[in-house]
Amino acid sequence: MHTRLCDTFGIEFPIFAFSHCRDVVAAVSKAGGFGVLGALAFTPEQLEIELAWIDAHVDGKPYGVDVVMPAKYEGSEQGGVTKEALEGMITERHRDFVKQLLARFEVPALPEGEKIESLLGWSDAGGRGHVEVALHHPIKLLVNALGPPPKDVIDQAHARGVKVAALVGTVAQALKQVAAGVDIIVAQGTEAGGHTGEIGTMVLVPDVVDAVHPVPVLAAGGIGCGRQIAASLALGADGVWTGSIWLAVKESDSEPVLVEKMLRASSTDTVRSRSLSGKPARQLKTPWTEAWDGKESPGTLPMPLQFMLTAEAQTRIHRYAHTEGSRAGELLGTPVGQIVGRMKTVRSSRDVIYSMVEEYVDVVERLADPSTK
Repeated sequence: MHTRLCDTFGIEFPIFAFSHCRDVVAAVSKAGGFGVLGALAFTPEQLEIELAWIDAHVDGKPYGVDVVMPAKYEGSEQGGVTKEALEGMITERHRDFVKQLLARFEVPALPEGEKIESLLGWSDAGGRGHVEVALHHPIKLLVNALGPPPKDVIDQAHARGVKVAALVGTVAQALKQVAAGVDIIVAQGTEAGGHTGEIGTMVLVPDVVDAVHPVPVLAAGGIGCGRQIAASLALGADGVWTGSIWLAVKESDSEPVLVEKMLRASSTDTVRSRSLSGKPARQLKTPWTEAWDGKESPGTLPMPLQFMLTAEAQTRIHRYAHTEGSRAGELLGTPVGQIVGRMKTVRSSRDVIYSMVEEYVDVVERLADPSTK
């Protein structure tokens, strides 16, 4: 399983693990993989706390940070607009739809006076705040989603010896990223959780590998076991980018009711929906996604308006998912890929890494000697 990315980052296995949970990031890196913290859910101040914790608990192992700096979002063509102006673009019909949906499932209101951050990193400015914090820590990789990172951000990372990676869903996107100066391409198939395109991993990866050679490529989308890692390397990838599989490990901070939902789910229990952010994102199928895709829906709003509209609602759903008398748990979902159908038990991050490696070795040995089947 040793590839050039192992040498680049000084890691034992080319298994990159995206997670919003710092405990998962540290555990994966300490187990020989490469943990990547998703910064989107944090304010810059919160991100500083999370990264300081990882620095203190990762035992000097390398890790990275994933930010979201979308190339296109509402107001971007005008150089960005104020949060107040964005709020004014959200219609009362949309606000009423959310209120009625929450009332139907008896989701309590938040305590009076509690404020919710509704914009987070769904903009260039938000992403830059995360980048500034991240580059003041000993990270080894900065990753961007939803378009090429700005040239000055790439230059800042390179000046600090930090490699830059970016997620793509097409060959055209991959070529743009390489032209922008990105060091590693993450070719993410439609099976993946979160924002994803329409091309399957099995088709996308070799196409991207051929198009951007010799730039290294990580295969992503529905990957969670050793057989899939072996297949990814056979397709020309230098490693794998994993995400969904870490939502149900022991170190994850996923709510227990959400973990149970994922453990019961099959690969058909996900849907690509714009209900999360305004862009297509694969997530667990719930009454929430069904409502937004239903005939009564006013339709989703463009990024970042959809998230701004639903941020408080999602906070309430997560807060009261276990509350007696509320049906909030039914609405509770998460970005997750089709690999959810293979997530049947709660294991430690270390056990997941080692089981991947052991299965990979078994596959390679079987391919070398078919008589061992």
